[in-house]
Amino acid sequence: MKNPIGGSRRSFVKRAMAGTVGLLGTAALVRSKKLLAFLPAAQEATPALEYRTLGRTGMKFTSLGFGAMRTTDPAVIRRAVDKGVNYVDTARGYMGGRNEQIVGQAIGDIRKQIHISTKIKTGRRASMENDVSASLSALGTDYVDILLLHGLRSPANLHNEDAMAVLESAKKSGKARAIGFSVHGNMAALLREAAEMQFYDMVLSAYNFTHDTDVTNAIGEAARAGIGVVAMKTQAGGYTEKSMGNLNPHQAALKWVLSNPHVTSTIPSMVSFRQVEENVLVMGGNFGWLDRKTLHRYGEAVTDKLCRFCDTCLPQCPYGVSISDVNRSVMYADGYRDEALARENYGEIDPARNASQCANCDECVIQCRYGINVAANVKRATELFA
Repeated sequence: MKNPIGGSRRSFVKRAMAGTVGLLGTAALVRSKKLLAFLPAAQEATPALEYRTLGRTGMKFTSLGFGAMRTTDPAVIRRAVDKGVNYVDTARGYMGGRNEQIVGQAIGDIRKQIHISTKIKTGRRASMENDVSASLSALGTDYVDILLLHGLRSPANLHNEDAMAVLESAKKSGKARAIGFSVHGNMAALLREAAEMQFYDMVLSAYNFTHDTDVTNAIGEAARAGIGVVAMKTQAGGYTEKSMGNLNPHQAALKWVLSNPHVTSTIPSMVSFRQVEENVLVMGGNFGWLDRKTLHRYGEAVTDKLCRFCDTCLPQCPYGVSISDVNRSVMYADGYRDEALARENYGEIDPARNASQCANCDECVIQCRYGINVAANVKRATELFA
């Protein structure tokens, strides 16, 4: 995929063109198709590193972090670190614990230079305490910078006494420098509740250009309350759309998220050197006209299938199907093109709330506020996971 020219890349291309003009002359440069050979080299440009402070923690994160959820090669993580990225996110549940080991292999000898966040699922206190110990062992470290509760759905989840006690104990004992939670759905409500509670230091929230202003406003409220906000699902599904032509929506999507000064960092999933090279160039860049045009076209292409994770559809379903979780699993299959991850996430949905319940309905009654074809996504889920 080609990168939209902007920020440091624009400067690089100008320098490349200036040097070539000196050798070939302006007319020859315009005629020469060999100019195209200079464009891939822009990926080797040094990124303009940008640091933002994670709320009241005082920790300085690069605005581009590394989402390791799908990464199987430690060298890809190390490449990002070599480019200046200083924040890596993982979770106890990713790849059955193997993902934390991969992260540990990548940053073992430079641990002090890197901020790490990992996530544990809410459960019994002893189980959560065991997960913390297992995470530290897998990562090969005696502390993480951020310990998060994984995938909360309701403001009430933030008040779970056992979970709060485990986080607080980890923080007091030095096993975690700061604590927080991740949220895929109902983001605005949880962000606002966290701002009121003043217990959590960080929120890892789904956030991209398709989300409405309520989520953006809630992020601002949390940030003003001293909570660091990190954005995930920034690429809005990561779909490859033929209608986009040579326009690359994924850099533009990152720029859009980072144009919000209340977002500390982002954790796009990266599985290849090429993705690293593309994404690091976004740091310090501006969200411009071409980016706006690119996202408009991308939004039109994916609007009827991309879930915004608002969870307003939940009360509509007579069988309580967790539509946003079903949609997320389909997105992992069709957008991320990662069927293993899709099956893993779908398998974590309570069978009483997955797409199998949709067989009880002759016609889907859910009306998505964003116009998503819920029935089509459910049908796709049945094809993929039945």
